[in-house]
Amino acid sequence: MSTNSMRIVTPSRRDLLFGSAMGLGSVALSAMMAAQGPHHKAKAKNCIFLLMEGGPSHIDTFDPKPRLDALHMTKFQKERNKFEANMNTGERYYVKSPFQFRRAGKMGIEINSLFEQFAGVVDDVCFYRGLRAESVNHPTALYHLNTGTQFGGDPAIGAWTSYGLGTVNRNLPSFVVLPDTAYPQGGAANWSNGFLPAVHQGTPLRPTGAPVLDMAPPAGVTAENQRATLDLLKELNARHQQRHPAHAELAARVESYELAFRMQAEMPRVLDIGKETAETLAMYGIGGANKDEDAIGRRCLLARRLVAAGVRFVQVIVMGWDSHDYIQNAHGARIRAIDRPVAALLKDLKRTGLLDETLVVWSGEFGRSPDNGIRGGGEAWGRDHNATAMTCWLAGGGVKAGHIIGATDETGLKGTEAVHPIRDFHVTLLHLLGLDDSKLRYLHAGREKQLSQTGGELIRELLA
Repeated sequence: MSTNSMRIVTPSRRDLLFGSAMGLGSVALSAMMAAQGPHHKAKAKNCIFLLMEGGPSHIDTFDPKPRLDALHMTKFQKERNKFEANMNTGERYYVKSPFQFRRAGKMGIEINSLFEQFAGVVDDVCFYRGLRAESVNHPTALYHLNTGTQFGGDPAIGAWTSYGLGTVNRNLPSFVVLPDTAYPQGGAANWSNGFLPAVHQGTPLRPTGAPVLDMAPPAGVTAENQRATLDLLKELNARHQQRHPAHAELAARVESYELAFRMQAEMPRVLDIGKETAETLAMYGIGGANKDEDAIGRRCLLARRLVAAGVRFVQVIVMGWDSHDYIQNAHGARIRAIDRPVAALLKDLKRTGLLDETLVVWSGEFGRSPDNGIRGGGEAWGRDHNATAMTCWLAGGGVKAGHIIGATDETGLKGTEAVHPIRDFHVTLLHLLGLDDSKLRYLHAGREKQLSQTGGELIRELLA
């Protein structure tokens, strides 16, 4: 070899830094996956978030307004505010609720009479009537409820929970989504990992057919074959990562392959609801004549099985609440479809001892208005979007069961007591899970970011 062919290359400062970083390559993935850990003693270990996509009417579900009976079909007099700027601006009239209400539980909490099964569990529920949204557009409002920002692209609350607490069962995703037959407006960005490592993104399970495609290996492919293939792939990816050490996505991709391999043994068992008793299936409405109830019941039962197996955050999505007209038919059908499954979920969590450590949340992206929506009177009336008043409820996991917190005005147009923005709601949910929003941060684009965006305060009235 000639002297001219032998060159000593002095590494640049950047090469040295990257080389040092890759000297820790064996722990890079572990560091990415490492949870911050709880910041204080948690009331709940996991969360089931029941997302009612479309904006259920608080006035027609859990916040009745008798005053609307007297105002029915009188002209709606009000200047539109910034939240209502895009609402229909034609002639509008107050409309009463087409539903009857009943008192349930020890506190005599008023709920829509169609909630027959749910009436039996209201003593385990904390109804919050003071939540306030900031958008009346479905995609932006859904992004805000799920990710803390109206613009999309930020991590979902389930991703933040995964990042903060890590996984209980390494053979399952820490954040699972159970969508309806279609995705909600805004799509998969509602359960995105955003700028957090990709291992924290939500894993959606298909509502029909095989929940996870290709879960079983092809015929003739053994676990040993797969293990050898993954080991080779890991080695090749490790070499690639040495050349591109700043690309954290590659480490996440390796972990996704490994997780998929581990899931083959665990996930089919968790998803097999056929192992449940006939009594349990009937309790959820599974196998009954109401096909919508059956579908929602299956997702609610899967949610219970997933948290029991160690999944940190499960989101169940129920669509169809956007009732601009014919609200009696549309909301009535939705209430009948969720009544039995949701009540069964709370009963089942309680009887299996999971309710105390599981936070259950029910919410839409905003409420609805006390005046008619797009169409006129008669049975055709509906309600428009309303960001200034909405009702959600919580159960288990350290909340004040059997209470109503907050209030709206006599027509249900706006919140009047214990009014808080969604960022405070997020702060409170994280707190119940043992996480402090002010400490749960991630450096991105040159600054520390958090779910609440700019910070918020606890809604202490909700806490037991």
